[in-house]
Amino acid sequence: MNDNSRPRPRWFTETKDGHSQWYVDRFRTLAAEGADLLGEARFVDALVERGSRILDAGCGAGRMAGALDAMGHTVWGLDADPVLIEAAEADHPGPTYGVVDLSELTLDDVGGEPVDLVVCAGNVMVFVAPGTERQVLENLCAVVRPGGRVVIGFRRDEAYPYLQYDADLAALADAGVARVEHRFATWHMDPFTDESDFAVTVLRVS
Repeated sequence: MNDNSRPRPRWFTETKDGHSQWYVDRFRTLAAEGADLLGEARFVDALVERGSRILDAGCGAGRMAGALDAMGHTVWGLDADPVLIEAAEADHPGPTYGVVDLSELTLDDVGGEPVDLVVCAGNVMVFVAPGTERQVLENLCAVVRPGGRVVIGFRRDEAYPYLQYDADLAALADAGVARVEHRFATWHMDPFTDESDFAVTVLRVS
C-alpha cells in the first residue's frame, strides 16, 4: 500500500486545525498549575524493574516518557504527530523520540531489541486509523520480550468499541500472542465494571 492510499490516523482526520498545538499548550498549562500528570507513569513504573526498556506508544508531548526516563528507565517515545514529537523533545528531553505510525511499528523503532513493556495511554487507540486497531495491538506485542507486558488505557468510544477491542484481544490470546492479565477502571487501579467508561488493560506477552 502506498503512502497516498494508507488510511490516516483519526488524530489527523477527526480533529480541527491547530488541535496538536492546543494539546501541547493544554498540558504545559496543567503542568505549570501543578496538576498531577504522573498517574500513568507511576502505574507503569510499578510493573517493571528499575532500568527497564519501555516504549511509550503514542507518547504525545512526552510527559509520561519524560517521567519514566527520570525514574531510571530507558525510554522510547513514538507518535505519528511531528508537532507533538517536537514538543516532547523540547519539554521532556532524555527519551529517544521518533515520528512513527503505530500501524507500522517495528523493532527497529525501539533500537532493534525487544522492550520490557509498552504503554499506550491517552486514548491513543481511539485515534489510530480506522481498521488498523488489531494490527496496532499486534505490533505493540511484537516489540515486547516474552513475559513482558503491554499496558493500554483508553475511554469507551464508538470509534473503537470495547466489544471490538475485546474481540481483538481474544484473537491475540487465541494466536498465543498475549493474554489479558488485569483490567482496571483507572490508572489508580479502581475495579473495572460494565459501567466503567475507561479501561486500563494489562496484557502479558507470550
